[in-house]
Amino acid sequence: MAGNSQRRNRRTSNKKGATVGSGGQRRKGLEGKGPTPPASARKGHKKNRIANAQAKQAAHRRPAPRRGGPKGTSEMVVGRNPVFEALRDGVPATTLYVQQFIDNDERVRDVLKLAGERGNIHLMEAPRPELDRMTNGLNHQGLVLQVPPYEYAHPEDLTAAAYDAHEDPLIVALDGVTDPRNLGAIVRSVSAFGGHGVVVPERRAAGMTAGAWKSSAGTAARTPVSRVTNLTRALEGFQKEGLTVVGLAANGEHTVEDLEALDGPVVIVIGSEGKGLGRLVGETCDYRVRIAMPGGAESLNAGVAAGIVLYEVARRRKG
Repeated sequence: MAGNSQRRNRRTSNKKGATVGSGGQRRKGLEGKGPTPPASARKGHKKNRIANAQAKQAAHRRPAPRRGGPKGTSEMVVGRNPVFEALRDGVPATTLYVQQFIDNDERVRDVLKLAGERGNIHLMEAPRPELDRMTNGLNHQGLVLQVPPYEYAHPEDLTAAAYDAHEDPLIVALDGVTDPRNLGAIVRSVSAFGGHGVVVPERRAAGMTAGAWKSSAGTAARTPVSRVTNLTRALEGFQKEGLTVVGLAANGEHTVEDLEALDGPVVIVIGSEGKGLGRLVGETCDYRVRIAMPGGAESLNAGVAAGIVLYEVARRRKG
């Protein structure tokens, strides 16, 4: 009888109800998969293999130099003659403080003229008590020049600059040189003989002060100086890059003239005039060389010694 059939799955009504379906999967399958990726992103494609090879090559290239090393501290140059000489010699400066109602003599006029020619030095007028406070009571004579902190390079910057110029690195490292004038003179020699920079330790060593800037005769603007916390580790880092570390010592096994290692990538380490190289630094050096002195002098000023060795290196490379 209609409506009493016991057979399974027999439709007993013309009304459509819920049925088991695909859950919308078929509809999703008909939807597009988005734009076709470029050939360089499709696995197995020729351009994809080329892109992967280029990425691997880039990963093995020399890392980019780490710009922006630590900064020193700001400095005040005080007194009419020191301020004039600093401006004349190109020492970088941010602000010139001039005492109110200062006697406008010839030296003051020269200072104001030089500061005005720079165009980037702020002129500030200040009462004498304020200048006394700024200089801790020094005899400023009404003129105070503020020198900004020096921005030291990273050691890798020095070797990177050499490789970018397709040259073997020539670097000078200083161990215990405390006179800023010696540092400035060495920076000047490095610049003159085609070197790529100077490395100094943070402690017990001269930094790039106004005095060092003056002694460099302006070459500090184009010859980077790197400041490191540990000179021995910095030298070991240079050795890992393939540089030979050569230390100057009065009892060196070689002379500057006969050491062939100076022909290649090299770091020349110069110690203080009195103590020479420190023990750890001396042990880190690959070679220890001496400068032949027929006149019998026991030692040379650090700046003079650096100039002699740098000249010898430049002569060899030119030849």
